[in-house]
Amino acid sequence: MIGLNTAAVYVLQTLGSLYLLIVLLRFVLQLVRANFYNPLCQFAVKATQPLLKPLRRVIPSLFGLDMSSLVLAILVQLALMALTLLLTYGTTGNFLQLMVWALIGVTALFLKIFFFALIISVILSWVAPGSHNPGAELVNQICEPALAPFRKILPNLGGLDISPILAFMVLKLLDMLVINNLAAMTMMPDILRLLI
Repeated sequence: MIGLNTAAVYVLQTLGSLYLLIVLLRFVLQLVRANFYNPLCQFAVKATQPLLKPLRRVIPSLFGLDMSSLVLAILVQLALMALTLLLTYGTTGNFLQLMVWALIGVTALFLKIFFFALIISVILSWVAPGSHNPGAELVNQICEPALAPFRKILPNLGGLDISPILAFMVLKLLDMLVINNLAAMTMMPDILRLLI
């Protein structure tokens, strides 16, 4: 029975985390004003539309952002954590604590989206600079708002852009000092730390 629970937790975390990534990516794409005619954006819209459509009726937009996608991401993270705890320990625990853990998890994933987009952007700048591939264009649209503040304060180094290094440092510091400390302070179980 323990083996089946472990397998169920693995499948749940893998598929749930993938869907959570798509939902949060949709919010990020709206946040950075990405081109929604991009085929990858269209995939994110179509994959999240069935659950977002009813939420949009009750959750208003805020500052031009569709807050329903952010709320859906928190709800998916909450359900994922509750089911993981239920399968592992037989209980979901305190709802308020679970909600705090879900907020921490969504924030951690939000930072990871930018972190990995920056890695992909740096690699693409070496192997395919100026590429017009839909994936490359989307990654650049995600990275540009994160890199713009650093490019304003850094001097021009003649074609060498070191703004990604500073962005990596800031994202890693936020993960180490904020996310990890919040997870430790709220006594998040190790089985849930795999989700953040």
